[in-house]
Amino acid sequence: MDKAQLRSKLRNSLLAVGAEQRERKSHLACERLIATEQFQRASTVMLFLSLPHEVDTSEAILAAWQADKVVAVPKVSFEQRHMIPVQIKSLDTDISTHASGLRNPTSGTPVPFGEIDLVVTPGLGFDRKGSRLGRGGGYYDRFFAHKRLKACKCGFAFAEQLIDSVPVTDHDQPIDMLITDAEIMHFAAGKGE
Repeated sequence: MDKAQLRSKLRNSLLAVGAEQRERKSHLACERLIATEQFQRASTVMLFLSLPHEVDTSEAILAAWQADKVVAVPKVSFEQRHMIPVQIKSLDTDISTHASGLRNPTSGTPVPFGEIDLVVTPGLGFDRKGSRLGRGGGYYDRFFAHKRLKACKCGFAFAEQLIDSVPVTDHDQPIDMLITDAEIMHFAAGKGE
């Protein structure tokens, strides 16, 4: 199965998760994330603003604020095909919603790459080798390739998004760990452990 077919299959499986089940599974995934050493010791955490059918990161964002952590989210420039981390202090203000459903901060202070301790990344699919299948834009792969980024890269998904094998190309960047509502996996010695 090629990447396009796999993306289509995974999108459909995400859409099949009902709202009540999504809420319960998101809570379990957030609990696992918050309990990790990587989250606990991080001063600056970069999370994503979830699409309606993705694992909801709101609980983890609120926990980070309660622990006095800096919370950054990606500010996406569709024209320039890149994203920069910006600090947010609210989930209710200064956020716009793109036609695709992506929520994007309209303001926020840029956060230097070197200050980020943990990047929590979405994806359509993940495998047990640390490979990630994104939505096809390459935004996170380019972000992860940045020379100043030393953060632990953590995939965050529902258990249904775990697949046998993600097709990988040269520009695809691996993750260090994966957290789902069912388990935590570590892939790289060092950052992810």
